[in-house]
Amino acid sequence: MSAELHRSALVADAHNDLLMAVAARPPRRWGAFFRERWLPQLREGGVGLQVLPVFIDDEYRPDGALRQTLRMVECAHTIAEHNGDHVRLCFDGADIDAALADGKIALVLALESAPGLDANVELFATVHRLGVRIASIAHLGRTALADGSGEDAAGSRLTAAGVEALAEMERLGILFDVSHLGAAGVAHVLELATRPVLATHSGARALCDHHRNLTDDQLRGIAATGGIVCVNFYPEFLSADSAERTVDRVVDHILHIADVIGIDRVGLGPDFIKEVDQDLIRRCCEEPGDADELALPGLEGPSGLPLVTRALTERGVLDDAIRKILGGNVLNLLHTALGQPA
Repeated sequence: MSAELHRSALVADAHNDLLMAVAARPPRRWGAFFRERWLPQLREGGVGLQVLPVFIDDEYRPDGALRQTLRMVECAHTIAEHNGDHVRLCFDGADIDAALADGKIALVLALESAPGLDANVELFATVHRLGVRIASIAHLGRTALADGSGEDAAGSRLTAAGVEALAEMERLGILFDVSHLGAAGVAHVLELATRPVLATHSGARALCDHHRNLTDDQLRGIAATGGIVCVNFYPEFLSADSAERTVDRVVDHILHIADVIGIDRVGLGPDFIKEVDQDLIRRCCEEPGDADELALPGLEGPSGLPLVTRALTERGVLDDAIRKILGGNVLNLLHTALGQPA
């Protein structure tokens, strides 16, 4: 029964770093590599809407950050052009509707920490012209715009350029992503935001006291903007106890967030990093670890997403609510806010 429900539902993944793995190949291989390696997984997992973040490794920072950002944006366009029978790069709700109606996967381009833009806020208009529709302004450390959650001890709010960036993103119709932003920065954004705010890949701090997760008050603040919180599957953010790092713990986070802010405000942002990590031979977070610590059993990639539907069903969550969690809520937000200028 859960398999049928999953097949019939729209599944939206708000964060998959697959673009890093594709862009690591020679440009002539971008389209084919996506088709060979990632498209089958997305189809098997039932993904109908995929956010593609642009995140760059430290080796490109600072001097090569903007070049690599542009290279990855070009990679996303190449993927769409070479796989037009299966995917479509979408810039607004109408594009998403058209892609889904044609049976294609709707791709949405995002920036993770706005690499290379620095304090040049006018460049948000440039990346908007290139198709970027979601952006965050920090990762774990400090940027010219804000501090990431790894710098929480500093207690820093947005810089003046960060405040300007938020306003510019709202003007352009780029959704502001608070995942990775430091606690004081999140509070600052919620004070200033006039449009919906999104957390593309975060967990519940009440269940796992990690700086990458959101407190109940932060969850309520995001919901008050009309935004969505998408649950991260990264094991370390789910539980301090390795024995609890299972799909059931993902459901714990989903249901906690739903209890705090309502079933209409939660989605999925799995952050499938294991395969990308293996492709690039790198580590994305603070501490290196064994490859098995980068993913939950069975949820190493998009093809495992039906396990989430099964776990939700086994917990007694109603079908309509599961459809919202899997992608209906994210679709509603993107349909109304994506690419819509203030």
